[in-house]
Amino acid sequence: MSTRTDTSLYLPTSRDEMLRLGWEQPDIILFSGDAYVDHPSFGAAVIGRVLQSKGYKVAIVPQPNWRDDLRDFKKLGRPRLFFGVSPGAMDSMVNHYTAARRLRHDDAYTPGGRHGARPDYPSIVYTEILKRLYPDVPVVVGGIEASLRRVSHYDYWEDKLRPSILTSAPMDMLIYGMGERSVVEIADRLNSGERIEDITDVPQTAYIVSKPDIKENEIVLNSFEDCTRDKRKQAENFKSVEIESNRMQGHRMWQQTGSQWVCINPMYPPMTTEEMDASFDLPYTRYPHPRYKNKVIPAYEMIRHSVNLHRGCFGGCAFCTISAHQGKFIASRSKESIIREVKQVTQMDDFKGYISDLGGPSANMYKMGGYDKTKCAKCVRPSCLHPAVCPNLNNNHSDLLDIYDTVDSLPGVKKSFVGSGVRYDLAMAAGKSAETNAINRKYIENLISRHVSGRLKVAPEHTSDEVLNVMRKPSFDLFRQFKQIFDSVNHRNNLKQQLIPYFISSHPGCREVDMAELAVITKGLDFHLEQVQDFTPTPMTLATEIYFSGIHPYTGEHLYTARTEAEKQKQREFFFWYNPDAKREIVESLRRIHRPDLIRALYPGGVSRDGYNGASDTKRLYHGSRKNNTNRHDRNMNSNQKSNHKSKRTK
Repeated sequence: MSTRTDTSLYLPTSRDEMLRLGWEQPDIILFSGDAYVDHPSFGAAVIGRVLQSKGYKVAIVPQPNWRDDLRDFKKLGRPRLFFGVSPGAMDSMVNHYTAARRLRHDDAYTPGGRHGARPDYPSIVYTEILKRLYPDVPVVVGGIEASLRRVSHYDYWEDKLRPSILTSAPMDMLIYGMGERSVVEIADRLNSGERIEDITDVPQTAYIVSKPDIKENEIVLNSFEDCTRDKRKQAENFKSVEIESNRMQGHRMWQQTGSQWVCINPMYPPMTTEEMDASFDLPYTRYPHPRYKNKVIPAYEMIRHSVNLHRGCFGGCAFCTISAHQGKFIASRSKESIIREVKQVTQMDDFKGYISDLGGPSANMYKMGGYDKTKCAKCVRPSCLHPAVCPNLNNNHSDLLDIYDTVDSLPGVKKSFVGSGVRYDLAMAAGKSAETNAINRKYIENLISRHVSGRLKVAPEHTSDEVLNVMRKPSFDLFRQFKQIFDSVNHRNNLKQQLIPYFISSHPGCREVDMAELAVITKGLDFHLEQVQDFTPTPMTLATEIYFSGIHPYTGEHLYTARTEAEKQKQREFFFWYNPDAKREIVESLRRIHRPDLIRALYPGGVSRDGYNGASDTKRLYHGSRKNNTNRHDRNMNSNQKSNHKSKRTK
């Protein structure tokens, strides 16, 4: 029997599979909102394998049916220690709804991409069901949904402030961030006879008490009720939470909601290389469970031949959730562990010789951090790259180059690609030595000439320095420089590769005119944009707090944000200036904001009088002469000199 089809090699998902393993009762049962893919990129598989490695019997129930007689919640019985709830690799609301709050018709983490296999807020729904069926069994909730909702947070889909998710369902404990260490400690202490209500000091956990025990130096956040009355207090809370998420050694935090208090323990220090290796070296089959025979799981198809090198991101982008979940300090695997996994990939029955991604949250932060770790321990900057690259940051890319070269030399590997987002500003930033600068130039050339699968995706996000400053992203001028390097390397190597930039509309601080200028600038660079998105507020990001409160939590200033669908549509349509169907609206918008110069720049051939759609081009309202054009757009084009900073987008 092959690895792909032998159920004994996976965590059991049914009573029959348990009995074949000789189990009467599992120690821990995990309920997951995702399909069960036994791969280190899927959180439930990681938690299950880590617990298994510590000697625990772990079963998993993927995507249980919560609408019927609840047989999926009953089929494995009660666990000896606790239920674990992992709602999925994506926040369920991002998974279910578009930026326009419209229902999506697919789900990449479900077999066949089928929509509807999980509820909204599975952390809440699964917990309520489990507690109703097994009121005396502890329920521990983890994953991205729990991480982002551990304190009061703005919920875009309900358009209101919600309290900590701990107060919304009878969960006994919440684990935030990457949960391997927390969940093992909880299991060990329950296994030794401790009660769940007495386990209050595990890092990266949160729980509810009726009477707080607040000690000196601990942080008391504004109460949920105060935040609902005064949005500025919610903005203040966000600043405190983000700072603590980015500390190497944080403080315990408290928030009151009614008569209850949420207690949030600080994060663990970053995982060591040995701890990272121990997690990634577990016996994953790297395949979906055999129960999904002949069914395609889209999210798995994207990462099946990829290898993750590290965790964490010190970019600190305003719209990104990575720091709230993984923190800003980089935890890297050893070269040996990475090579072991690559060799495992080459043995997969569908491997054709191509590693699809050697990456991470940001592809090129492997083994990077501060020269002086004592400075990092005191630092509370949310970003090591904005407003300027930290002088203490070691951005030497030599370790990455070594990984790339070693992987490409392995038998069976024809080529390795970098599919994760690359921080070109990090690679282009001046290092502390001429040697580092030379290595980084070599990295950029190596990346472009040898590790691009036809299209290199990068994320300038916008063209306006003012908007980019709010985003914590660098000036667009840096992207221009990178594009010149990209084009030059392609020319020298006889390559015909594409540079694919990501952009965001309706981000806090972005006005209609900024999007109009973005359209003109990207047209001038010969881009017809395709990787674009409208800003979607997700819990626990700087941009979301600005969207909700109208206030920048760090400066206290009021910032404009497009909030209505009409305002957002006006911004979004500028991405598609080249679409004849968008032309009428764009021209009318530019007239309304008194920018005929931008009409001429976008449509130098003129605008037809009879409908703007090119039905007639005999008579023109505007003529496209660009001679002596000294308008605001050209001044911006010629003087983008400010040095201003990414996310995942929710990957």
